[in-house]
Amino acid sequence: MASLTRPGSRSRQRDERREAVERRVLAAVDRLLDTGVTYTELPVARIATEAEIARSTFYRYFPDKSRLLIRMADLATDEQFRTAEQWWAADHLDGEDGVVAAMRLMIAGTRAHHRVLRALTEVAGYDRDVGRYWQDRVRRFTELVRLRLDRERAAGRVPADLEVDATAIALTCMVERAIDFTFATGNPVGDEQLARALGRAIWQTVYGS
Repeated sequence: MASLTRPGSRSRQRDERREAVERRVLAAVDRLLDTGVTYTELPVARIATEAEIARSTFYRYFPDKSRLLIRMADLATDEQFRTAEQWWAADHLDGEDGVVAAMRLMIAGTRAHHRVLRALTEVAGYDRDVGRYWQDRVRRFTELVRLRLDRERAAGRVPADLEVDATAIALTCMVERAIDFTFATGNPVGDEQLARALGRAIWQTVYGS
């Protein structure tokens, strides 16, 4: 008897299964890193056990721990990058308040998975694949910022002498490093303070008022 399941339906089911497994593994890695163990010290068997999946299932989706970390970083940063990209694509009529709101969402999203992201920056220092992945991801975002700044300068909405390329790099790295440093050093300032400081710094740098 021919299968009544349509090819498109099977594809969606596979995608849903994959996403479900990936989310379980991300949650498992978050929990394990919260115990103080480093990512390098985490064996695959322990991750699979914590995620309540078989090792064979783990390897079906993640060939090695480098690919695992890259995929976990994709999941963990998706909302943050999307939030930032939406602000840079917006009309900015809400002024400084708009960028502060975007920073609040970015900080909250990063806090939810900050140990995974901390592991990413550490492993990127010695793992070529992980390092290339993160550099490319940040570079793509920096290019988005650069293009927006270039359009704003051409329209006369920002100073004509604004160093567009350098400003895009500076703003991108400022946000990333400020959030990472705050979380890594025991939160010397609150999330709201950080959001307001970053929002003001971005707004003043770009628009000057």
